[in-house]
Amino acid sequence: MSRCLRLLIAFDGGGYQGWQRQAHGPTVQGELERALTTLCAHPVTVHGAGRTDAGVHALGMVAHFHTVTTIPVAAFSKALNGLLPTDIRILAAVEAEVGFHSRFDAWGKTYRYDFCTAAIQLPSTRLYTAHRPGPFDPERIREPLAVLVGTHDFSSFERTGSRDRTATHGRGAVRTLFRADCAPQPGRADCWSLRLTGDGFLRQMVRIISGTLIEMGQGKRPAADMAAILAARDRARAGPTAPACGLFLETIYYHDPFTTPSPTL
Repeated sequence: MSRCLRLLIAFDGGGYQGWQRQAHGPTVQGELERALTTLCAHPVTVHGAGRTDAGVHALGMVAHFHTVTTIPVAAFSKALNGLLPTDIRILAAVEAEVGFHSRFDAWGKTYRYDFCTAAIQLPSTRLYTAHRPGPFDPERIREPLAVLVGTHDFSSFERTGSRDRTATHGRGAVRTLFRADCAPQPGRADCWSLRLTGDGFLRQMVRIISGTLIEMGQGKRPAADMAAILAARDRARAGPTAPACGLFLETIYYHDPFTTPSPTL
């Protein structure tokens, strides 16, 4: 009898070419499928709640797969972690309805972008915090953050060439942001976290928004320009794509969430 299992996953994306399986280079999906195929003794396809780019990390990625194995669900996390590289961890595994889909059943996601504005960055933070040196005033981005909240066409914050703009089906570049804020990191001078929660995100959308907001906070770009950048629907109007190392997929939201929360860093 086929079962559907749902996984809560954390990973350090620094050594991977992103989530999605590829012909060349290691990926998180590829490592999970290799381990699950060994554990379940039959080929397994893993379906993730989304795709992360090379170098992007996750604290709460969700994925599902189908299997006929009779291994108890309570044993899956420990068994899988024994087969996976140490930069990928299964935080929880639960039985799901056979029709559950990690991507299509999700109603929202939160991404966090960590960056340091000190002149000299501590070496111990360089793999997980982008270095953007220069005085940063969070008050300068209060208004731009408020502008981003709501339903908009986010074409200006989408990687060029990542979508067929002539397509007439789907929702195009329209997404809804429920929350957008910036806060200092506790105990870390000149280190900040941007958080965006929305119903979905375009390719590199969080990194481009982050790059734009950081420039505004450093006075390199007028903060009053955010509404015009959105309205332009033109990637050239927005700021640079911030480095992948600072980006974390923090949480994916469902109407029936895991009882085990994802960790925070």
